[in-house]
Amino acid sequence: MSSNGKALATNKRSCPACGRSQGKARGSKYGFDLLTCNNCGTLYTPFMPEATGAEVYDNWYDPESSTVSMPAFIHSRLDEIVGSFSPYRKTNLLLDVGCGAGALLQAAARAGWDAEGQEISRTGCEYIRGLGIRAYHGDLLEAKYPSDRFDVVTASEVLEHLPDPELYVREIFRILRPGGLFWGTTPHGRGLSASLLGIDWSVVGPPDHLQLFSTKGIKILFAKSGFRRTRVLTQGMNPYEILEAWRKRRAANNAPADAEPAQPNFINERYNLNESFTKSPLRRTVKTAVNKMLSVSRQGDTLKIWAEK
Repeated sequence: MSSNGKALATNKRSCPACGRSQGKARGSKYGFDLLTCNNCGTLYTPFMPEATGAEVYDNWYDPESSTVSMPAFIHSRLDEIVGSFSPYRKTNLLLDVGCGAGALLQAAARAGWDAEGQEISRTGCEYIRGLGIRAYHGDLLEAKYPSDRFDVVTASEVLEHLPDPELYVREIFRILRPGGLFWGTTPHGRGLSASLLGIDWSVVGPPDHLQLFSTKGIKILFAKSGFRRTRVLTQGMNPYEILEAWRKRRAANNAPADAEPAQPNFINERYNLNESFTKSPLRRTVKTAVNKMLSVSRQGDTLKIWAEK
């Protein structure tokens, strides 16, 4: 039972990255206890929410609106990412796991890939199919793709949601051809924002986000799932949330007791910041330098994963 009375599964799970059972208590959020693994540093909730049917996701977002509102620089960046997959092109088959509204799939199609997606949202699948792209509606484990099929499998901001990520990483390994590539992103549980804000960081959000991996944890997870080589970079940050937390702390003693705090939209602010850094060669140079620094120091807020079978 969680601290707010929500019914949880009675079985306590080990670290979803390395499998160790010892963790440091970090407090609770939204009624879910949180631990940091003593071995690999992954942040996770040890008790799972009650099973929820996939149908609750069927109408959880409007894919057409989300795609239209997506800044143009993101489509350009996706073209760059897909372009980096070219050395792995043999079968010309690419799968995007948790493909959402299909922005990466559209970039893959523009680059000539025979791309398809998997998505648990019915509305997302319908939208993608309307674009002429194949999409499986349902869980990856139920899709039963043939073994050794895809050159590239991608999963952007998916791993943090999975109740048993190792099952899915092993399935991705199975359906990749030998020498194929997994590319993905997931929030970094030991990055700058996590270090400065702790579990108050907005990305720490159980039961939606069940774990935030460390670099060490991701490498262990992919190694024990069969991948022969995994490279992980830590990049990106959103200074607005850190500055907002600092501002709120300074203003706390001066605010009226009944004041309602403003709820800034950190996603839009991050979009705006990234877009501003694409508008001139100098700004792009600065962004590259910052990302290099965050990667070298392993302090970026996002883990970017390249894993080869």
